[in-house]
Amino acid sequence: MSFLLILDDVWEAINLDDVGVPQPEYPARSKVIITSRFLDVCMQMRTDVEMKVYTLDEDESWQLFAKNVGDIVNQEQIHPLAKEIARECDGLPLAITVIGSSMRGKTRVELWEDALDSLGRSEPYNKNVKDKVYSVIKWSYDSLESQDIQSCFLYCSLYPAAIPIDDLIHCWWAEGILGEHDTYDQAYNRGIKLVESLKDACLLEADEMEIVDCVKMHDVVRDVARWIANTFGDKSTSVFQAGIGLTEISRIKILASVKRLSFVSNRIECLPDFTKCPETTSLLLQDNEPLEKIPLEFFLAFPVLRVLNLSHTGIKALPSSINRLYQLHALIVQNCRGLTELPPIGDLHKLQLLDCHNTKLYCLPQGLEKLTNLRLLNMLAVDLKSINKGFFLKLPSIEMLNLSYTSVGATSFGEISSLQNLTYLSIKVDSSSFFNTDYTWMTRLKGFRIEVGETLTYVPCDKSMRRINVYKCEIFSNGEISGMLQFASDLFLFECMGLRKLIAYNTFDGLKSLNMQRCSCSFGPVEGGSGQFDPLPSLEYLDLHVVENLKSVSDFGKYLGLRFSKLRQLNISQCASLTCLFNDGGACFVPKHLEEITIYYCRDLVELFVQCSSSDQATLINSEIPTVRKLLLYELPELGTLGEPQSMWEHLEELTVIDCDGLRKLALSIQTSKNIKIIEGESEWWSQLEWDDDNFKSNLEHCFIQSYW
Repeated sequence: MSFLLILDDVWEAINLDDVGVPQPEYPARSKVIITSRFLDVCMQMRTDVEMKVYTLDEDESWQLFAKNVGDIVNQEQIHPLAKEIARECDGLPLAITVIGSSMRGKTRVELWEDALDSLGRSEPYNKNVKDKVYSVIKWSYDSLESQDIQSCFLYCSLYPAAIPIDDLIHCWWAEGILGEHDTYDQAYNRGIKLVESLKDACLLEADEMEIVDCVKMHDVVRDVARWIANTFGDKSTSVFQAGIGLTEISRIKILASVKRLSFVSNRIECLPDFTKCPETTSLLLQDNEPLEKIPLEFFLAFPVLRVLNLSHTGIKALPSSINRLYQLHALIVQNCRGLTELPPIGDLHKLQLLDCHNTKLYCLPQGLEKLTNLRLLNMLAVDLKSINKGFFLKLPSIEMLNLSYTSVGATSFGEISSLQNLTYLSIKVDSSSFFNTDYTWMTRLKGFRIEVGETLTYVPCDKSMRRINVYKCEIFSNGEISGMLQFASDLFLFECMGLRKLIAYNTFDGLKSLNMQRCSCSFGPVEGGSGQFDPLPSLEYLDLHVVENLKSVSDFGKYLGLRFSKLRQLNISQCASLTCLFNDGGACFVPKHLEEITIYYCRDLVELFVQCSSSDQATLINSEIPTVRKLLLYELPELGTLGEPQSMWEHLEELTVIDCDGLRKLALSIQTSKNIKIIEGESEWWSQLEWDDDNFKSNLEHCFIQSYW
């Protein structure tokens, strides 16, 4: 028996046995297709394939809208209004269909203007829209598992576009939605879980256009969220005036009962003297670059404020009235590049989060040491010279400390090491301040970034990374950083010497990534050495940029005693002495697990592999065949051959060859490959390639992509 069963708009998991649907046999000749708003339903029903249905683009939206409205959309006065209403639907087919159908046959311009105005105020303008659009989305909201996640959903509606996930979770945490007594780490993990739950319910979407990790809320979903808050919650729970081009807010009516105020992403130049807002807990003013000054007594209007976000504004200072925000849990002023000072903040005893990243604050604010509940401190380039001994010991609750670009001496570093709740750390250590110490305390850190020497560029802190960056110094001779390096996963070296002194007589089991830039090594004969063990047994990523005297990766491995047993990615760029990658017996000695090779501008590179085998086509057994899947070659003028024993490139899926004029023939295992998906290069290079058989070229023609690099 074969059948196709479609179950549309499934809200809860269905046991197919209970409703008499036979389980498909193998090989399956029957299929069950379900559509659902909830990914969790699919998981519970153990679906084999999940396919997300995306919203329509602008042209598709307009075509569907016009089809449902009819010919009146082409009338001169109605057409621009119809276009705006279609845009308000933001590609959501349900909204487009229902709203378009509701406007069918309505020829009076006033009706179109009223509909557009209602949509702008997040109100259903007729019963049909309410029943078929708003009520359906509200059902998704009602189906959320707890009041906490419902509160999180409504909070998302305060943002007009992309919402940084960290920013969102910090606000939820400060508002108490995630549990006031949880650690930051626990609260953050719970926040991620709620974000994913909202995404699974199609109430949030991933925003892949942003550099930082963001989500976004569909325009119609946001309208429904605001409608829910104002219809089923307390009246005027929130004031949403975000992303609408405001230059001033003095005329906006704000009731005393309002709990959240959002003026995000406007052009506000000045703030009025607010009347009392005794119940307001969140004030979001970020992304108002023209805002430079805050009235002296402005903050006195918000006695129970818990979240204050002034990021990306032009403010140069904050008024002293901020010290009266006794309930404040989060003060966020990141990317306020004109901000040079903060007033005393010692009375903000409930403050948990102070984020001053990317400001011009060079001194810690007065009274900071009194904030014993502070859990997250994010400040850059702070002058610690005036800090008294014992300062860090007065912040026992600190869990995340980011003081990048701030040199920490031995005394302060010792105090930081005694912070029992510390989970994430980013600091700069003066290379002259190293001292013998016990670094085992670093085992309790989930992530860290330690800068040694003069930092050149800012690298965003990844909380999961355990990284040490060393700049322009040689501090390896006596094992100065060996203790810390035992707990690191990533090592970055810039203009450093003496690497062998650091690596050769130690084993760093946790180090997975080594990045060297503008370093010099002798690569001469090695006396004694570490032949009995691999000092970097877990190394997966190796990046060598402008490394002097480097003739091959094999020489590099010999010099340090590396076996590359887990190496997966190899990047080499601008190494002037490089003549080949591996020269220890051909492909048999290419790291077995190597998946990706990128080589850029190594002008003396002649071939990738120098084989010691007497046969040009040495045979490999399956266990020896490297697993390289991606090979990217750029500006290698002397490269003449990829080199290959039989089946060397058997697993290759992507090949890029740019400005490698000497490479006239591809390896045989590439010519005959059934795995290759992409071959990218200049069209002239492709047309001049030599082939062992014309059929090989025709078989790969569909894989070729012309490069305009």
